[in-house]
Amino acid sequence: MEAAPLDKLSLTSPLILDEGQYDEPGSNIKLVEGLESNPRHQSAATTSTLKTCFNGLNALSGVGILTVPYALASGGWLSLALLFLIAAAAFYSGLLIKRCMDMDSNIRTYPDIGERAFGKKGRILMSIFMNLELYLVATGFLILEGDNLHNMFPNTGFEVEGFRIGGKECFIVIVALVVLPTVWLDNLSLLSYVSASGVLASAISLGSILWTGAFDGVGFHQKGSPVNLSGIPTAVSLYAFCYCAHPVFPTLYTSMKNKKQFSNVLLVCFILCTICYASMAVFGYLMFGSTLQSQITLNLPTHKISSKVAIYTTLVNPISKFALMVAPIMNAAKRWFPSYKNTRFFNLLIGTTLVISSVIVALAVPFFAYLMELVGAFLSVTAAIIMPCLCYLKISGAYRKIGCEMLIIGGIILLGAAVVIFGTYTSLVEIIGHL
Repeated sequence: MEAAPLDKLSLTSPLILDEGQYDEPGSNIKLVEGLESNPRHQSAATTSTLKTCFNGLNALSGVGILTVPYALASGGWLSLALLFLIAAAAFYSGLLIKRCMDMDSNIRTYPDIGERAFGKKGRILMSIFMNLELYLVATGFLILEGDNLHNMFPNTGFEVEGFRIGGKECFIVIVALVVLPTVWLDNLSLLSYVSASGVLASAISLGSILWTGAFDGVGFHQKGSPVNLSGIPTAVSLYAFCYCAHPVFPTLYTSMKNKKQFSNVLLVCFILCTICYASMAVFGYLMFGSTLQSQITLNLPTHKISSKVAIYTTLVNPISKFALMVAPIMNAAKRWFPSYKNTRFFNLLIGTTLVISSVIVALAVPFFAYLMELVGAFLSVTAAIIMPCLCYLKISGAYRKIGCEMLIIGGIILLGAAVVIFGTYTSLVEIIGHL
């Protein structure tokens, strides 16, 4: 079976990729890395700059847009400056990924960068952070769905032998049953098309929420507080969660026909997404102030049509992306058992186990904001900001001389380390305190 043209693949492939995802026998997902492993990959790199911009926006836009108002409410108005600081650091680390790839043409994927810098241990570490982040984000999808469905239908629930199962827990299980067949699919190309709706979904959500504030009686009258120091770690962690698309940057870069434009593509993507995130944060904080919940959709009046549009958009998107999020994890697990990976039963077992474990975690830690805060502080900052900086310093040898570049990278690493330490501690304390 011949591979499809790369410019078509760029819009239909999952955005979060794994270095071995393309080599699964029988899979119909022809990822870009598969073509890149071919010596003729340069001739296949035909994705236009515009399509790469779309893919970059798709990668950067996600459920983080629902949490930025809560992040701003946690840290106060001045914490908004930290959103721009995190965005700038993430943008610069994205440029460093490009520089690493320019220095070694054999680099095709994100873990390749880790291996080039620190050997096999670097590849393993990169892969662990990638897959753990994907797993927790997929688990967060279940929590998000449970929260919003329970908000829409608050009286749902049932009893089993005197033990009452609440509506939120019930919806988490129901959504898991809905996504389970999608995880079993060998051909995820159809879901790949649906997953490309990320940018549109974010735009619809923002527009619907603005409509609710402007025309449905909510208004923009809350003043908020200038700064809340105790909430700064929460705010920064959630801001960082919004910029965790770096594992896809190597694929976007190698697929481009005009690679010289990649820096401009990154700049456009980060500017547009940051404007979208900041707008949602500001308008959401003006609408609901300190009463903001972990997801702004939980504050919306459910009887308004605009609110229903925002909530339903929120509900559909994670369901369509769940299978794509866990696909790299499944393929990594299959490589651990190469003699079984082609059997249908083994594939069903791996997929079912992943979904069941996600449900267990979602039921045990049903706090969307705190879980995403943990992902942002510990995983996103490490994988998207700290590791690219360290890998670039090692590959380029820039650490041997002190200069402007070294000072900038050193400052970014220190910023990332501070977020990892304080953000992870804060999120763990909040999770443990609410268990």
